[in-house]
Amino acid sequence: MLEDIFQWRHPADQCVSYYFRQHRHLGGRDRAEIAQAVFDVLRHLRRYRRDAQSGPGPLNLCLAWRGLSATLPDASQTLGADAPMQEWVKRCEQIDEQSLPFEVRFSLPDWLAQRIQAMPEPDSLARSFLRSAAIDLRVNTVKADRDSALTQVREMLTQSSRHGFDAKATPYSDVGIRLKGHPPIQRWALFEQGVLEVQDEGSQLLAKLVDPKRQEMVIDFCAGAGGKTLALGAMMRSTGRLYAFDVSAPRLARAKPRFARSGLSNIHPVVIRPEGDDRVRRLAGKAHRVLIDAPCTGLGTLRRNPDLKWRQSADELDRLQIEQALILEQASICVRPGGRLVYATCSVLAEENEAQVVRFLESHPEFTLIDARALLAAELTEGGHSAVDDQGMVRFRPDWHGTDGFFAAVMQRQGSLA
Repeated sequence: MLEDIFQWRHPADQCVSYYFRQHRHLGGRDRAEIAQAVFDVLRHLRRYRRDAQSGPGPLNLCLAWRGLSATLPDASQTLGADAPMQEWVKRCEQIDEQSLPFEVRFSLPDWLAQRIQAMPEPDSLARSFLRSAAIDLRVNTVKADRDSALTQVREMLTQSSRHGFDAKATPYSDVGIRLKGHPPIQRWALFEQGVLEVQDEGSQLLAKLVDPKRQEMVIDFCAGAGGKTLALGAMMRSTGRLYAFDVSAPRLARAKPRFARSGLSNIHPVVIRPEGDDRVRRLAGKAHRVLIDAPCTGLGTLRRNPDLKWRQSADELDRLQIEQALILEQASICVRPGGRLVYATCSVLAEENEAQVVRFLESHPEFTLIDARALLAAELTEGGHSAVDDQGMVRFRPDWHGTDGFFAAVMQRQGSLA
């Protein structure tokens, strides 16, 4: 499996799923342990590869034993590694990590390590990306309130044959539930009925920044899998008109079952062209709110998608910045006077975030930046780290806020909505 993943042609989770389809004899516990080991290797790949230079076997075999030993107690002994492999694993685990260069210690490519080292508390951020993330759920408030949904979730987890599962309310989002463990959510009745959706707490809070009202016209300009579209639709109480735009017909097709489960009737999926789309031009100056969850490196999600740091590059970052600027330009046309434009990414890199917003505002004086502190109910401060900077832009970090890494800037077009 590792050999296939290291081709970097497909996301790691797709490769793992394909492997399990080819090995249907594996039980649920075996699958979970294999997946944990694989993702541990991806998180620590640079360090493990460095260690494997002195390993007693082929590279991928050494990597596999490092992943298994890190995620399973005494794996190299209980799973039958030979004596040289056991001794090598033990030596690797005793290495003082502080003796390693930053990029090796936190297993980062050079181009990304340089950028993270320029950020506040770089060790804290880089270390957080080596940990797995909890599963966050959003309660569809059209169908249930959080308290009742949380009670039902806890009851289901109590009845589970596996111990160690738990659920609690998310600290910042008032519609979020955070799970301990990885229960089979997609088989839950609450999921099938559209009461629950998987969505990181940070993503839930980005929808709060849009703050859509009933009967408004709202555009989710890069709808993708539809997670934020669903959150916006619930906030609108299934009223008004909510457009889910995306340039990919397959992505929108995959989102449609989620839309159907939700019970929302105000969502209108639309496939648009990357530039010069007639349907976008027809909505010029008409939308009350426009959300751009822009295509980006996705590096804020490294806890969930550690392969991204090996599949992305500085060249891809340059390409994405051009695409992001074009999308900002196109989407801003739809905002009516007095309307709101929210630009967001799941990246921690300034080139994709603050730099894009600053350039846009310099060339579009009709838009002004809104201080996000006035829009978020919670102060979002953890250990003295506010999620909103002095300019009013939002940055969520896994080490500071327990969410994925997100950025958002809220802008308003001059004029009155009336």
